Amino acid sequence: MLLDWIFERDHAAAGLRLEDVNVRAWVKGERLVEGAGDLLFTHFGLSGPLVLSLSRRIVDALRQGRTVDLSIDLLPGLDEVALEARLLAELDAHGRQRLGTLLQGLLPKRLVAVVLELAGVPPERPAHQVTAEERRRLRERLKDLRLAVRGHRSLAEAMVTAGGVDTAEVDPRTMASRLVRGLYFAGEVLDVDGDSGGYNLQAAFSTGWLAGRLMLDKRAG
Repeated sequence: MLLDWIFERDHAAAGLRLEDVNVRAWVKGERLVEGAGDLLFTHFGLSGPLVLSLSRRIVDALRQGRTVDLSIDLLPGLDEVALEARLLAELDAHGRQRLGTLLQGLLPKRLVAVVLELAGVPPERPAHQVTAEERRRLRERLKDLRLAVRGHRSLAEAMVTAGGVDTAEVDPRTMASRLVRGLYFAGEVLDVDGDSGGYNLQAAFSTGWLAGRLMLDKRAG
């Protein structure tokens, strides 16, 4: 699997952060979920705000026994036509340059070797010797870098957890239980989870403040 390839070769991409990429998760050719943002290659796999935001749907699919693949668009700002034009222009302008060096203008240095390996193009190939077929394979890997999802991290390592008290059983004006008198809820005990980026902290702060204020008011009354 591609994920194995990246991390078995001395953790070649570990610590690499990619900004503003697109990621799609697929199950048997059907799109499960997608998003755009930053991701991080680690020693164990993928992380970062984008991956965390997509993880709920992916983990649910894995628990159902489904096979999930990720597709990373490394250059979302360029469509297929624009990317082909960019590659042709770069290869023409720097014909004597090694392809591995030339591509550092498009990708982080440590990712160049991964992409070229998967595209089946030697990094030492002079730019003017790259064939149309090799260019096509390179373009495909730049727009569709595939990773097979093998699993997820443990609950103890989770930054946010899904599940909890059904919000239909809670009065949103007071955070009081609709079922048990005098019982209030706040934070992640509720079945509320949002994207990475401070939304879950804000939900915890807001529900905690509301529940606390209403409990104090009730005691004062």
